[in-house]
Amino acid sequence: MGVLAGLRVIDLTRVLAGPLVTMMLADMGADVIKIEEPGSGDLYRHTGSIYVNGESTSFLSVNRNKRSMTLDVGSDAGGEVFRTLVQSADVLVENFRPGVTERLGIDYPVLRDLNPRLVYCSVSGFGSSGPYRNRTAVDPIIQAESGMMSLTGELGGGPVRVGTAVGDIYGAMLATQGILLALLARNESLIGQLVEVSLLDAALFGLIPREGEYFATGEVFAPMGTTHPQIVPFRAFPTADDPIFIAAFHDGLWRKLCEGLERDDLASDVRLTEGVGRVTHRVEVDREIETTLRRRPATEWLGIFERLGVPAARINDLDQALNSPQAVHNQMVVEMQHPVAGAIRVMNNPIRLSEAPASVRMPPPTLGQHTDEILTEMGIDGEGIRRLTDGGVV
Repeated sequence: MGVLAGLRVIDLTRVLAGPLVTMMLADMGADVIKIEEPGSGDLYRHTGSIYVNGESTSFLSVNRNKRSMTLDVGSDAGGEVFRTLVQSADVLVENFRPGVTERLGIDYPVLRDLNPRLVYCSVSGFGSSGPYRNRTAVDPIIQAESGMMSLTGELGGGPVRVGTAVGDIYGAMLATQGILLALLARNESLIGQLVEVSLLDAALFGLIPREGEYFATGEVFAPMGTTHPQIVPFRAFPTADDPIFIAAFHDGLWRKLCEGLERDDLASDVRLTEGVGRVTHRVEVDREIETTLRRRPATEWLGIFERLGVPAARINDLDQALNSPQAVHNQMVVEMQHPVAGAIRVMNNPIRLSEAPASVRMPPPTLGQHTDEILTEMGIDGEGIRRLTDGGVV
């Protein structure tokens, strides 16, 4: 059933960060009720250009294990239904722009009075207050504002966006942690609390440990490609065929790397014995390693380095990564049947609990798929459901 079985979560989120929070909770067994606007639903249902039988792959990625209910929360009748639902909830997650929940009358102070045990999580772009509070935030904007984008790219080139939505993902993971901490505290206090996470703060936190280098030196580092400002060798290198990444991040690994490369001359060079010296002579070290690596194919080098314990890997594309022997063994990709899209594959939950594991139980819902079911659970009869439907409330 999952460690969170028995908990009810109201999901007012859309796009990526918020839905990822509630999907993580749903994977752990929580009953997540995704409330969507009648007619249009979550923006992610209509985002991007890749669809499977009309279903957005973006939406399918972060909305499994949830029940979808359409509800016009801003209407009088919809607001009444919503407030009744809140009284039975343990957690509410929203990622509206600041001020929207107050306008709708569903902000934390209002809902706390209805349900003092409610854990209310607000995920915003820049925070609920401050000079940037009203700015529109999507992942690349967060990457740009946080400085993350300035660190990514080749030396001498322009800034580069990280290829996945790391700003959203950092925020989602921290918001999920905050909710679980608040639920843990509720076990003792019997009351809920407000959990706030901004994507900007999460991305700034995600600069660790680059921020330490800046605090210590005052230097703003330029993008360095795959290399590292403090460690050499630590980068992608070409071989006779495919590139590999080598991360010899301490002196012991440097000696093992030299052994694997059969470069006793590098191992015995006193200038390179310690990390500071290798950084000083970065260009020379990288050149010598690259020259040697080009003599053999990647598979041979990786076998040598694995035997010696030197961190090294082939640079996989998505197909190679998702179908690697270890990813398959770890069951990181799960297939399920969607009522419209048919057979789809989704990413498994990476958290493994021995006694109450996460599970992928239900496909991402179609818009409003569970509205009648949830209303019936609330005690609303067929006539009441018809009135709500005819009035455009659901």
